[in-house]
Amino acid sequence: MKILLLGKNGQVGWELQRSLAPLGEVIALDRSGGEGLCGDLADLDGLAATVRKLAPDVIVNAAAYTAVDKAESEEALAALINSEAPGVLAREASALGAWLVHYSTDYVFDGSGEQRWETDAPTGPLSSYGRSKLAGEDAIRANGAKALILRTSWVYAARGHNFAKTMLRLATERDSLNVVADQFGAPTGAELIADVTALMLCQVLRTKDSADLAGTYHLAAAGETSWHGFARYVLQHAEQNGVTLKVSSDQLGAIATEAYPLPAPRPRNSRLALGKLEHAFQLKMPSWEQGVQRMLDEVQH
Repeated sequence: MKILLLGKNGQVGWELQRSLAPLGEVIALDRSGGEGLCGDLADLDGLAATVRKLAPDVIVNAAAYTAVDKAESEEALAALINSEAPGVLAREASALGAWLVHYSTDYVFDGSGEQRWETDAPTGPLSSYGRSKLAGEDAIRANGAKALILRTSWVYAARGHNFAKTMLRLATERDSLNVVADQFGAPTGAELIADVTALMLCQVLRTKDSADLAGTYHLAAAGETSWHGFARYVLQHAEQNGVTLKVSSDQLGAIATEAYPLPAPRPRNSRLALGKLEHAFQLKMPSWEQGVQRMLDEVQH
Protein backbone atom coordinates (compact mmCIF):
# COMPACT_ATOMS: atom_id res chain seq x y z
CA MET A 1 0.00 0.00 0.00
CA LYS A 2 1.17 3.53 -0.84
CA ILE A 3 0.41 6.47 1.45
CA LEU A 4 1.01 10.10 0.52
CA LEU A 5 1.51 12.24 3.64
CA LEU A 6 1.42 16.02 3.32
CA GLY A 7 2.70 18.34 6.04
CA LYS A 8 5.30 15.91 7.37
CA ASN A 9 7.06 18.48 9.59
CA GLY A 10 4.01 19.80 11.43
CA GLN A 11 3.11 18.58 14.91
CA VAL A 12 0.68 15.92 13.65
CA GLY A 13 2.59 15.21 10.44
CA TRP A 14 5.76 14.42 12.36
CA GLU A 15 3.95 11.82 14.47
CA LEU A 16 2.14 10.42 11.41
CA GLN A 17 5.48 9.52 9.84
CA ARG A 18 5.90 7.10 12.74
CA SER A 19 2.33 5.82 13.10
CA LEU A 20 1.70 5.23 9.39
CA ALA A 21 5.03 3.49 8.69
CA PRO A 22 3.78 -0.05 9.56
CA LEU A 23 0.85 0.29 7.12
CA GLY A 24 2.88 0.51 3.91
CA GLU A 25 5.14 2.77 1.88
CA VAL A 26 4.84 6.33 3.19
CA ILE A 27 5.86 9.15 0.86
CA ALA A 28 6.09 12.12 3.25
CA LEU A 29 6.32 15.63 1.82
CA ASP A 30 6.73 19.07 3.31
CA ARG A 31 6.04 22.34 1.52
CA SER A 32 9.28 22.13 -0.48
CA GLY A 33 8.37 18.72 -1.92
CA GLY A 34 11.46 17.40 -3.71
CA GLU A 35 12.29 14.98 -6.54
CA GLY A 36 9.72 16.53 -8.85
CA LEU A 37 6.95 16.26 -6.25
CA CYS A 38 4.90 19.11 -4.80
CA GLY A 39 3.82 19.28 -1.17
CA ASP A 40 2.81 22.95 -1.23
CA LEU A 41 -0.95 23.32 -0.71
CA ALA A 42 -0.79 26.79 -2.28
CA ASP A 43 0.26 25.19 -5.61
CA LEU A 44 -2.98 23.51 -6.71
CA ASP A 45 -1.70 22.33 -10.10
CA GLY A 46 1.50 20.94 -8.60
CA LEU A 47 -0.49 19.19 -5.90
CA ALA A 48 -2.82 17.54 -8.40
CA ALA A 49 0.10 16.47 -10.61
CA THR A 50 1.87 14.91 -7.61
CA VAL A 51 -1.16 12.86 -6.64
CA ARG A 52 -1.56 11.63 -10.24
CA LYS A 53 2.14 10.77 -10.49
CA LEU A 54 2.23 8.80 -7.23
CA ALA A 55 -1.27 7.26 -7.48
CA PRO A 56 -1.43 6.57 -3.71
CA ASP A 57 -3.98 4.32 -2.04
CA VAL A 58 -4.33 6.83 0.80
CA ILE A 59 -3.71 10.59 1.02
CA VAL A 60 -3.24 11.98 4.53
CA ASN A 61 -3.37 15.78 4.59
CA ALA A 62 -1.72 17.06 7.75
CA ALA A 63 -0.79 20.39 6.13
CA ALA A 64 -2.79 23.56 6.71
CA TYR A 65 -2.67 27.32 7.16
CA THR A 66 -2.78 27.51 10.97
CA ALA A 67 -1.84 31.14 11.77
CA VAL A 68 -5.25 31.86 13.30
CA ASP A 69 -4.79 35.58 13.91
CA LYS A 70 -2.83 36.25 10.72
CA ALA A 71 -5.66 34.65 8.72
CA GLU A 72 -7.82 37.68 9.52
CA SER A 73 -5.60 39.74 7.19
CA GLU A 74 -4.61 36.88 4.85
CA GLU A 75 -8.08 35.52 4.14
CA ALA A 76 -7.36 34.64 0.49
CA LEU A 77 -4.22 32.67 1.34
CA ALA A 78 -5.96 30.83 4.19
CA ALA A 79 -8.83 29.94 1.83
CA LEU A 80 -6.43 28.73 -0.88
CA ILE A 81 -4.58 26.38 1.50
CA ASN A 82 -7.41 25.32 3.80
CA SER A 83 -10.34 25.06 1.39
CA GLU A 84 -9.27 24.98 -2.27
CA ALA A 85 -6.38 22.55 -1.78
CA PRO A 86 -8.44 19.95 0.14
CA GLY A 87 -10.99 20.13 -2.69
CA VAL A 88 -8.24 19.33 -5.20
CA LEU A 89 -7.00 16.44 -3.06
CA ALA A 90 -10.55 15.08 -2.78
CA ARG A 91 -11.07 15.33 -6.54
CA GLU A 92 -7.84 13.47 -7.28
CA ALA A 93 -8.50 10.89 -4.55
CA SER A 94 -11.97 10.25 -5.97
CA ALA A 95 -10.52 9.72 -9.46
CA LEU A 96 -8.05 7.18 -8.06
CA GLY A 97 -10.51 5.49 -5.69
CA ALA A 98 -8.12 6.43 -2.87
CA TRP A 99 -8.97 7.31 0.72
CA LEU A 100 -8.40 10.86 1.95
CA VAL A 101 -7.73 11.72 5.59
CA HIS A 102 -8.08 15.41 6.40
CA TYR A 103 -7.82 17.28 9.71
CA SER A 104 -10.26 20.00 10.67
CA THR A 105 -10.93 21.94 13.84
CA ASP A 106 -13.26 22.97 16.65
CA TYR A 107 -13.12 26.47 15.11
CA VAL A 108 -15.89 25.46 12.66
CA PHE A 109 -18.32 25.97 15.58
CA ASP A 110 -19.40 29.28 17.13
CA GLY A 111 -18.44 28.17 20.64
CA SER A 112 -21.83 28.86 22.18
CA GLY A 113 -23.40 26.93 25.04
CA GLU A 114 -21.78 24.26 27.19
CA GLN A 115 -22.86 21.04 25.45
CA ARG A 116 -20.37 18.90 23.58
CA TRP A 117 -20.54 19.49 19.83
CA GLU A 118 -21.82 16.50 17.86
CA THR A 119 -20.42 15.99 14.36
CA ASP A 120 -23.74 17.01 12.78
CA ALA A 121 -24.28 20.09 14.98
CA PRO A 122 -24.82 23.41 13.16
CA THR A 123 -21.54 25.12 12.31
CA GLY A 124 -20.87 28.84 12.62
CA PRO A 125 -17.18 29.78 12.53
CA LEU A 126 -16.24 33.07 14.17
CA SER A 127 -12.95 33.68 12.33
CA SER A 128 -11.39 33.66 8.88
CA TYR A 129 -9.42 30.57 9.87
CA GLY A 130 -12.58 28.76 10.99
CA ARG A 131 -14.40 29.72 7.79
CA SER A 132 -11.51 28.45 5.65
CA LYS A 133 -11.44 25.10 7.48
CA LEU A 134 -15.20 24.66 7.17
CA ALA A 135 -15.01 25.45 3.46
CA GLY A 136 -12.31 22.77 3.16
CA GLU A 137 -14.63 20.21 4.72
CA ASP A 138 -17.40 21.22 2.30
CA ALA A 139 -15.05 21.00 -0.69
CA ILE A 140 -14.05 17.45 0.26
CA ARG A 141 -17.68 16.37 0.60
CA ALA A 142 -18.59 18.00 -2.71
CA ASN A 143 -15.90 16.05 -4.57
CA GLY A 144 -17.19 12.66 -3.48
CA ALA A 145 -13.98 11.13 -2.17
CA LYS A 146 -13.93 8.36 0.44
CA ALA A 147 -12.81 10.61 3.25
CA LEU A 148 -12.23 10.72 6.97
CA ILE A 149 -12.60 14.33 8.09
CA LEU A 150 -11.21 14.50 11.62
CA ARG A 151 -11.99 17.57 13.72
CA THR A 152 -9.66 18.03 16.64
CA SER A 153 -8.90 20.67 19.28
CA TRP A 154 -6.13 22.28 21.31
CA VAL A 155 -3.35 20.28 19.64
CA TYR A 156 0.06 20.08 21.29
CA ALA A 157 3.23 18.00 20.91
CA ALA A 158 6.48 17.49 22.78
CA ARG A 159 8.32 18.66 19.66
CA GLY A 160 8.35 22.36 18.83
CA HIS A 161 6.51 25.19 20.56
CA ASN A 162 3.35 24.57 22.54
CA PHE A 163 1.16 26.14 25.22
CA ALA A 164 2.52 23.96 28.04
CA LYS A 165 6.14 24.84 27.31
CA THR A 166 5.25 28.52 27.07
CA MET A 167 3.51 28.42 30.46
CA LEU A 168 6.51 26.72 32.05
CA ARG A 169 8.88 29.32 30.63
CA LEU A 170 6.72 32.28 31.65
CA ALA A 171 6.21 30.90 35.16
CA THR A 172 9.99 30.83 35.66
CA GLU A 173 10.54 34.31 34.16
CA ARG A 174 7.63 36.47 35.35
CA ASP A 175 6.41 37.59 38.75
CA SER A 176 2.74 37.15 37.76
CA LEU A 177 0.89 35.23 35.11
CA ASN A 178 -2.75 35.34 33.96
CA VAL A 179 -4.50 32.81 31.73
CA VAL A 180 -7.95 32.80 30.11
CA ALA A 181 -10.39 30.75 32.20
CA ASP A 182 -13.65 30.93 30.21
CA GLN A 183 -12.73 28.88 27.11
CA PHE A 184 -13.18 25.11 27.44
CA GLY A 185 -11.87 22.14 25.48
CA ALA A 186 -9.59 19.11 25.63
CA PRO A 187 -5.83 19.41 25.08
CA THR A 188 -5.08 16.73 22.48
CA GLY A 189 -1.64 15.31 21.76
CA ALA A 190 -0.35 15.04 18.18
CA GLU A 191 0.84 11.55 19.10
CA LEU A 192 -2.72 10.51 20.01
CA ILE A 193 -4.11 11.98 16.79
CA ALA A 194 -1.53 10.12 14.72
CA ASP A 195 -2.07 6.79 16.48
CA VAL A 196 -5.87 6.98 16.19
CA THR A 197 -5.54 7.93 12.51
CA ALA A 198 -3.47 4.80 11.87
CA LEU A 199 -6.02 2.64 13.72
CA MET A 200 -8.87 4.15 11.71
CA LEU A 201 -7.05 3.53 8.43
CA CYS A 202 -6.33 -0.06 9.42
CA GLN A 203 -10.04 -0.59 9.96
CA VAL A 204 -11.31 1.09 6.79
CA LEU A 205 -8.74 -0.68 4.63
CA ARG A 206 -9.70 -4.14 5.87
CA THR A 207 -13.48 -3.65 6.17
CA LYS A 208 -15.58 -4.95 3.28
CA ASP A 209 -18.12 -2.12 3.36
CA SER A 210 -15.53 0.46 4.37
CA ALA A 211 -17.27 3.30 2.54
CA ASP A 212 -19.85 3.19 5.35
CA LEU A 213 -17.11 4.41 7.70
CA ALA A 214 -16.36 7.51 5.62
CA GLY A 215 -17.49 10.78 7.14
CA THR A 216 -16.77 13.42 9.77
CA TYR A 217 -15.50 12.48 13.23
CA HIS A 218 -14.36 14.32 16.33
CA LEU A 219 -10.92 13.18 17.43
CA ALA A 220 -9.82 14.66 20.75
CA ALA A 221 -8.77 13.53 24.20
CA ALA A 222 -11.52 12.78 26.72
CA GLY A 223 -12.53 15.19 29.46
CA GLU A 224 -12.37 18.96 29.49
CA THR A 225 -10.57 21.89 31.03
CA SER A 226 -10.01 25.61 30.49
CA TRP A 227 -6.77 27.19 29.34
CA HIS A 228 -6.31 28.25 32.97
CA GLY A 229 -6.93 24.67 34.13
CA PHE A 230 -4.48 23.38 31.53
CA ALA A 231 -1.80 25.84 32.65
CA ARG A 232 -2.38 25.06 36.32
CA TYR A 233 -2.01 21.32 35.63
CA VAL A 234 1.30 22.01 33.86
CA LEU A 235 2.65 24.10 36.75
CA GLN A 236 1.52 21.53 39.34
CA HIS A 237 3.40 18.84 37.44
CA ALA A 238 6.53 21.03 37.39
CA GLU A 239 6.27 21.68 41.14
CA GLN A 240 5.94 17.96 41.83
CA ASN A 241 9.13 17.43 39.83
CA GLY A 242 11.11 20.02 41.79
CA VAL A 243 11.09 22.82 39.21
CA THR A 244 11.49 26.26 40.80
CA LEU A 245 8.79 28.64 39.61
CA LYS A 246 8.34 32.37 40.21
CA VAL A 247 4.59 31.90 39.75
CA SER A 248 3.22 28.85 41.56
CA SER A 249 0.16 26.92 40.40
CA ASP A 250 -1.84 28.55 43.23
CA GLN A 251 -0.78 32.05 42.16
CA LEU A 252 -1.83 31.62 38.54
CA GLY A 253 -4.38 34.32 37.68
CA ALA A 254 -7.68 33.57 35.92
CA ILE A 255 -8.97 36.13 33.42
CA ALA A 256 -11.88 36.48 30.99
CA THR A 257 -11.49 36.28 27.21
CA GLU A 258 -12.17 40.01 26.95
CA ALA A 259 -9.08 40.76 29.02
CA TYR A 260 -6.84 39.18 26.38
CA PRO A 261 -8.09 40.50 23.00
CA LEU A 262 -6.78 38.88 19.82
CA PRO A 263 -7.46 39.62 16.13
CA ALA A 264 -9.38 36.34 15.66
CA PRO A 265 -12.16 35.47 18.11
CA ARG A 266 -11.82 32.07 19.80
CA PRO A 267 -14.75 29.71 20.43
CA ARG A 268 -15.48 29.58 24.16
CA ASN A 269 -16.93 26.08 23.97
CA SER A 270 -14.64 23.68 22.12
CA ARG A 271 -15.98 20.54 23.80
CA LEU A 272 -16.21 17.85 21.10
CA ALA A 273 -18.48 14.80 21.41
CA LEU A 274 -16.43 11.65 20.84
CA GLY A 275 -19.21 9.07 20.75
CA LYS A 276 -19.37 8.66 16.96
CA LEU A 277 -15.63 7.94 16.72
CA GLU A 278 -15.55 5.61 19.72
CA HIS A 279 -18.59 3.63 18.53
CA ALA A 280 -17.63 3.31 14.84
CA PHE A 281 -14.01 2.32 15.49
CA GLN A 282 -14.41 0.63 18.90
CA LEU A 283 -12.03 3.03 20.60
CA LYS A 284 -11.81 4.51 24.08
CA MET A 285 -10.19 7.92 24.06
CA PRO A 286 -7.83 8.57 27.01
CA SER A 287 -8.17 11.57 29.30
CA TRP A 288 -6.39 14.79 28.34
CA GLU A 289 -4.41 14.58 31.59
CA GLN A 290 -2.75 11.30 30.51
CA GLY A 291 -1.37 12.77 27.31
CA VAL A 292 -0.23 16.02 28.90
CA GLN A 293 1.54 14.16 31.71
CA ARG A 294 3.43 11.99 29.20
CA MET A 295 4.43 15.04 27.19
CA LEU A 296 5.63 16.89 30.28
CA ASP A 297 7.61 13.87 31.46
CA GLU A 298 9.29 13.87 28.05
CA VAL A 299 10.15 17.58 27.87
CA GLN A 300 11.30 17.85 31.50
CA HIS A 301 13.76 14.96 31.44
